[in-house]
Amino acid sequence: MDLPPLSFNSSLEQQWDEEKEPEDIETLLKVVPPAYHNYLDVFSKVKAEKLPPHRACDLHIELEGLLPPVGVIYSLSKNESETLRAYISENLEKGFITPRSSSTGAPVLFVKKKEGGLHLCVDYCKLNAVTRKKRYPVPPMKQLLPVLNGATIFSKMDLCGSYEYLAMPFGLTNAPASFQNLVNDIFAYFLDIPVVVYLDNIMVFSSSQGEHVKHVASVLQRLRDDNLFAKASKCVFHASSVEYLGYVFSSEVLKIYSSKVQPILNWPKPKNIKALQSFLGFANFYCCFIRKYSQKISALTCLLKKDSPFIYNEEAFGQFQIIKEAFTTAPILCHFNPPLPTIVETDASDYTLGAVLSQVNDSGKHPLAFDSCKLLPDELNYEIHDKELLGIVWAIKCWRAFVLSLSDSFEVFTDNSSLQYFMSSKGRTLHQACWAEFLPEFHFSITYRPGRLPTLPDALSGQENV
Repeated sequence: MDLPPLSFNSSLEQQWDEEKEPEDIETLLKVVPPAYHNYLDVFSKVKAEKLPPHRACDLHIELEGLLPPVGVIYSLSKNESETLRAYISENLEKGFITPRSSSTGAPVLFVKKKEGGLHLCVDYCKLNAVTRKKRYPVPPMKQLLPVLNGATIFSKMDLCGSYEYLAMPFGLTNAPASFQNLVNDIFAYFLDIPVVVYLDNIMVFSSSQGEHVKHVASVLQRLRDDNLFAKASKCVFHASSVEYLGYVFSSEVLKIYSSKVQPILNWPKPKNIKALQSFLGFANFYCCFIRKYSQKISALTCLLKKDSPFIYNEEAFGQFQIIKEAFTTAPILCHFNPPLPTIVETDASDYTLGAVLSQVNDSGKHPLAFDSCKLLPDELNYEIHDKELLGIVWAIKCWRAFVLSLSDSFEVFTDNSSLQYFMSSKGRTLHQACWAEFLPEFHFSITYRPGRLPTLPDALSGQENV
């Protein structure tokens, strides 16, 4: 991939107005490495507060044939009222909002910031309920794992971002999809390699210091070209490990960020469907660390069935506690390395499928990812032979990006001996025939291992039963 050449100005005056930001320039010179001082304007608070230009992906709110709602007015404390007045005055001056001219509106409320002070939020719940949803895929975390092989140095950047908003506020139902569309378009030239972008969070990763400087400079140039700005206080440059989206990435391993575990441990027992959905939504984000995750939450997901009463029984409570405990003992996952021997281990129960992707290095076998899923209604009727075979097909589909990048064939372990001869067997059912067409794309062998899968050695994290 050809990257734009680096160039450095002898002075910063062309990019920076020192009269408007005299105190920020000294701070930035300390925070931003010298290699990027040519891009200090990308961290300018003054420029970030200007109204952004119109773009092809501007947010348009389309209603489902219903009238926009009129929100109630929430009562505010004296401190909140003063904060609101200051917010309105500041954003009117910036041009981000304009005096109300429509017949509808949304109420505001405040939440406390970690560092103190109040953060204004607009309650768009009623508007979101009548808005036609737009779907733009947000990249799942599993897409990150195959591309991180060989990365030894990381940088992270966070973007900056009654009255009407002229600049899109987050909280609207389609705001994340619109913004993800924008950043994907901006970084389409080198999306994922060497840059990963999730909404306003950017991670750059490289295999060497020299290469990394070029990559970061390219990202900063792209931000400058498209009038996007980064918060210097939240940026990290040239680190051997970095926290990104609740994970800790380093040159060798991936693990859950420790501060994300505590909220799960302190999570109160869900008392209704909405509370349960909130817990599972949080837990699902880290399910790649939990062996047989779908099986462990089966009683909880049954409570989400439509038209079924929400009865929080002992089985559901037991699984709730098991999942919370599982996050405290979650293993450290290694990064994918194509030359290493690779193993896929699968298991099928009456209702779920589970799998582990591992690789073998000099210190033994280490997990790269766990995955699981519930069987569909038709699949529940499969014979055990077909469920086991489905587990293999499903696992390979999950980790297709990994196994197609291997330097050699990979091995699949199963406790069903007849699966070793599936490709040479005759008289297949319709779904078996479909699987037989899918599997030849991959170079692998099936190894029979009787009994339940043994313990998976993991020198990095102790032991994990598989």
